[in-house]
Amino acid sequence: MRQASLEVIAPTVDEAVERGVAELGVPREQVEVTVLDQGGADEGEAPRQARVRLTVRAAEGDSGDAELEMVHTVVEELLTRMGLHGRISMRWVEPERPDEPRHAWVDVHGEHLGALTAQRGDGLAALQYITRLIVARELGHPLPVVVDAEGFRERREQQLRRMARRAALQVMEHGRTVALEPMTAADRRIVHLELRAHDQVYTESVGTGAHRKVTIISRTGPEAEPATE
Repeated sequence: MRQASLEVIAPTVDEAVERGVAELGVPREQVEVTVLDQGGADEGEAPRQARVRLTVRAAEGDSGDAELEMVHTVVEELLTRMGLHGRISMRWVEPERPDEPRHAWVDVHGEHLGALTAQRGDGLAALQYITRLIVARELGHPLPVVVDAEGFRERREQQLRRMARRAALQVMEHGRTVALEPMTAADRRIVHLELRAHDQVYTESVGTGAHRKVTIISRTGPEAEPATE
């Protein structure tokens, strides 16, 4: 689906608008422009680039774009409170299963976003959690939201999948249960899904709170339980 909102930084406002319209792929008249920073330079300071937000005007009755715009606003305000700045783009992601809802995906791009991705993405997880709370309060119902920064979640997912496969090999070779590092519920789910169809091992989550982790167990053992989150 086409992005509903986009932030662009360029030397001038006009150039930022031109770039944004081209990236969104819509006619200029369908885009609402909000100038966030005119750019230029104050006396004694280095020149600043212009920063604008382009929002595709939703068709009448299109609540989906309105929801994306709300999520965009919430994330932008939270980033500002954290002292961070980045280009925010939004899209809907359709579910893999028909019984699951689609979710709003937020991509944040920019420099100096280490506060979000440090410590295995703890800051990113906190930003996502607070965003979901605020959006649910404003809408009156929950809305699945995923917040990513500079492709961190995709890299983390690939890392977890490789870790799961390596641990499964250890279990197959030595016949002993392998316990992975403590993880968030989202990270544990990735490991469970990666090994769900494995014919020689199965997974379980054990522990409580921040110490909850995934264990990988041989199917040749005395019991074979289904994976639990």
